Amino acid sequence: MRSIDLVTVIGTKTIAFIAEAGYFFLLLYESLYWLFAGAFKKQPVRLHLVAAEGLKVGIQAIPIVTILCFSVGVMLAIQGIETLKLFGAESQVIFGITFSMTREFSPLIVGILIAGRSGSAITAKIGTMLGAQEIDALSVMGINPVRYLVSPVLLAMLIMLPALTFLGDIAGLLGGALYSTISLDMTFENYVVRTFDVLQVTDLMQGLMKSLIFSLLITIIAASNGFQVKGGAEGVGIATTRSVVLSISSIVMMDMIFTYFISR
Repeated sequence: MRSIDLVTVIGTKTIAFIAEAGYFFLLLYESLYWLFAGAFKKQPVRLHLVAAEGLKVGIQAIPIVTILCFSVGVMLAIQGIETLKLFGAESQVIFGITFSMTREFSPLIVGILIAGRSGSAITAKIGTMLGAQEIDALSVMGINPVRYLVSPVLLAMLIMLPALTFLGDIAGLLGGALYSTISLDMTFENYVVRTFDVLQVTDLMQGLMKSLIFSLLITIIAASNGFQVKGGAEGVGIATTRSVVLSISSIVMMDMIFTYFISR
C-alpha cells in the first residue's frame, strides 16, 4: 500500500511539473508573440508601459546593484590576494577578478537581486489584480492581459538586465582595483592597463548573454505564479514566495549549465 501511495505521489508531482512547464513555455510564447506581432494586429505593446517598467526594474535598482557588485569585487580581491600569497603570485589576482566578475558574479548578482526585488513585485501585482477581478475586466474590455501586463515587463527586463550587468561589471572591477592597488602597492593606471590586456569582448558577452536568459526566467516565472494565485491575500503571499524561490533556483542552475557548455 505504501509503495502504491509513493507511486501516486510521484506521478502526481510529475504531471504537475510537466503542466507548469508547459504553462511557462506557453506564457513565454504569448509574451513574445505580442512583442513582435502586436503592431500588425493593431494592438502594439505600449512604449510608455515599457518605460515605466524599465524605470522600476532598472533605474531604481542602480544604487543597490552598484553597491553589491562593488562589494563583491572587493571580496574577490581580498580572497584572491590571500590565496595567491601561498604561491607568491599576488599580482595574478587581476585575472581572477576580471574573469569572475564579467563571466559569473555580475550577471548572477544582478539576476538574483532583480528576482527578489522585481520578480516578487510582478507576482504580487498580477495576483492582486486577479483577486480583485481586474484581469477579467481587462479581458472584457478587449485588452489581452498578457500583452498589457507581461510583454512590457519582458521587454523592459531584456533591456535593463544586460545594462545592469554591464554596470555591475564596472562596479565590481572598480572595487577589485581599489583594494588591489592599495594591497599590492600598484598604481591605478597600471591596474587598469593590465585589466584591459586580460579582458576580452567574449568575457563581457558571456555575462550579457546570461543576463538575457535570466530576464526570460524571472519574467515568466513571476508572471505565471501571479496568474495562478488562489486564496486571496494569503495566496498572493504564497505565490510571491514561490516565485522568488523558483526564480533564484532556476537562475543558479541555468548559470551552472550555461557555464559548463561555454567552458568546454
